[in-house]
Amino acid sequence: MAQTPKTYTPTFSLGADVTVNRMGYGAMRITGDGIWGPPKDREECLRVLQKTVELGINFIDTADSYGPHVSEELIAEALYPYPKDLVIGTKGGLLRTGPNQWPINAKPGHLKEALEGSLQRLKLDRIDLYQLHRVDPEIPFEQTLEFLQDVQEQGLIKHIGLSEVTVEQIQQAQKFVEIVSVQNMYSFDNRKWEAELMYCEDNAMAFIPWYPLGGGNLKAQQTLDQISAKYNASNHQIALSWLLHRSPNILLIPGTSKVKHLEENFQAASIPLSEDDYEALNQIGSDTFIS
Repeated sequence: MAQTPKTYTPTFSLGADVTVNRMGYGAMRITGDGIWGPPKDREECLRVLQKTVELGINFIDTADSYGPHVSEELIAEALYPYPKDLVIGTKGGLLRTGPNQWPINAKPGHLKEALEGSLQRLKLDRIDLYQLHRVDPEIPFEQTLEFLQDVQEQGLIKHIGLSEVTVEQIQQAQKFVEIVSVQNMYSFDNRKWEAELMYCEDNAMAFIPWYPLGGGNLKAQQTLDQISAKYNASNHQIALSWLLHRSPNILLIPGTSKVKHLEENFQAASIPLSEDDYEALNQIGSDTFIS
């Protein structure tokens, strides 16, 4: 089914009371290889974080498991005391046992430890957006949701988001707490979570794609090459522009450890794709979901 690109709007409100720029920053890459340990160029990573706020980015996404702990610690070192409008979203629910290893643990005891650690490392009294990194298959979802409900009532977190969840899981969570965001893998050529994007759009929730630059299959690569040449832009910029025009509730968090790449990603917001180019990219992903 052909789709028309949505008019680009620069901001979105989380829970109707926290407004962020839709071009944000994902702070996973300011760590070592395998998202483990400190980064190779620590000073450059600190410059990246400082440049985010200079560019007007006011939404930074991180997690206690990035490093672990490294990303949150660098954010505080680079930016504390924080600009008044800066929103830091962090996550809990994964363990780290080594590079590229991500066991799930969303049991209340672990989440309590993770949340307390994030508050301490980020030097905050309250997390503006706390996201459940994964639903834990080893325990009833209700146990995790009751914990999130409790710490929200305590004032330790303002808003709650979920990651890698189905529509059914979102609806289950909504019986306990208000969900303001969903962070699932999504790109122009990976549309597995299309139904979840549409549910979020219909219910005024932010949809935060992770791995937003696509899987790089041959057809996708060729189409990106052709379109990016027309706009004198990089393939990454075109892929990000497509997402910004896909839905007004999409928040982007492309990650990088280089100032140059951060600036390039940020410029994607100023690339207005034509309807034909938007649809050419749209068609690549159309076989990964049912319209």
